[in-house]
Amino acid sequence: MKTELSRSLLFPIRRLLARQQRYFMTTGFRLYRGLEVYPLVYPHRATEPGSGHNYDEGFDAAVRILKPGSSGEAPRSRVFRLAMTRPFLSAGDARRASTAYAEHLIDTCSPNTSILDLKL
Repeated sequence: MKTELSRSLLFPIRRLLARQQRYFMTTGFRLYRGLEVYPLVYPHRATEPGSGHNYDEGFDAAVRILKPGSSGEAPRSRVFRLAMTRPFLSAGDARRASTAYAEHLIDTCSPNTSILDLKL
């Protein structure tokens, strides 16, 4: 009887914990106005063979905007590179800038034009 009682008490707690874990998981992309926004951050200087990563020179950023495909249609996407004069000092700054750039592109795109067909 004690085992049945403890199981019945634990089951709602397990469901609650599982529900909370879903909210804390990072997905790698953000939905913005029905489009998926993927920030792309990479070191400013490419890693040379035989050496470790060089993050001291900063980071460059780009963003992939993906329009999910409807039933039977393949998803379409396009990558936009952030044109910066200097690299970002941290990966977090680059990630935030790429997300803001994607939101700016989506917001300023005319209603008659798809963001994926935008001429820059």
